[in-house]
Amino acid sequence: MRAAVYESFGGAITVAEVERPVAAPGELVVEVLAVGLCRSDYHGWHGTDPDIVCPHVGGHEFVGRIVAVGSGITEFKVDQRVVAPFTCGCGECATCRNGEHQACAIAQQPGFTRWGAFAQHCTVPYAAVNAVLVPDALSDEAAALVGCRVSTAYRGVVERGRIAADEVLCVYGCGGVGLAAVGFGRALGAKVVAIDRSPAALGLAQAMGADIVLNASDIVDLPGAIHETFGGAHVSVDCLGNAAVASDSIRSLRPLGRHVQIGLFPTATAELPISYVIRNELEILGVHGLSASRFHEVFALISDGRFDPVAMITRRLTLDDIPTALPAMATFPQPGVSVVTTL
Repeated sequence: MRAAVYESFGGAITVAEVERPVAAPGELVVEVLAVGLCRSDYHGWHGTDPDIVCPHVGGHEFVGRIVAVGSGITEFKVDQRVVAPFTCGCGECATCRNGEHQACAIAQQPGFTRWGAFAQHCTVPYAAVNAVLVPDALSDEAAALVGCRVSTAYRGVVERGRIAADEVLCVYGCGGVGLAAVGFGRALGAKVVAIDRSPAALGLAQAMGADIVLNASDIVDLPGAIHETFGGAHVSVDCLGNAAVASDSIRSLRPLGRHVQIGLFPTATAELPISYVIRNELEILGVHGLSASRFHEVFALISDGRFDPVAMITRRLTLDDIPTALPAMATFPQPGVSVVTTL
């Protein structure tokens, strides 16, 4: 099969012929139909993920058609279309038995712990509890996004953030996961404030349903503006991954508010306004994806028209575009989401 391979971190990415994967016990092999180009893939190529061993094939946000079924799998058959979360829990540990597969200590991650979907075929580990049949009406490109950015935003805004109708939701950073967070806030009837430095990204946030957009380049004190206008946010989400942004998000909250951290920090430690957290009894909540057992809830919001993942897509690529498109993510070349639709 053809795959986009890199031999070293930060090194050249080459589309090459490599061996097609085989379905190990408990696994599926799928023909990749579409795969998102996510900033996590860029960080992995750059060498920030200790699970990656070179040579490597990235790509973790995908939809595929089953071409091989490993022993022990009875729930799926060849030719079915499936999506899987980017964090695939084992299904057997106490955490997984509680329905929180995304926090499994021995989870597998296509594109990180194993070769991923920047290829014509890839595997789904622990498939019995991670592969999810895709509704017929859902397009390949929309289904691919459910594997990471869409389901992660759902976990952050709906499950961890517990956003409710008429509450104020602040979304810091309007990349792919931020745009999805805006869309879910709108779907649940919240008042959504979207914050970014890019006018184009803010334009997409408006299209996803943001009530108010704020250009961070124009406002010296963003938390102060949020408090002055709304009395503070009930829920605020850092979708970028930056200590200064996370601090602004926390300070934007009213008492008893919930800060949700989705964006990964570039360093292992960061200084945050913990005194403000204590004084106002705030919640600080991390997010590492969504269990496949609840993907049906995301599909329901899409099918009833309240959330449209395709509205976030601004560029469609081929596998041969990855060697240039992935490194270019360093400069945030364009707003919205890029999806590889031709492999």
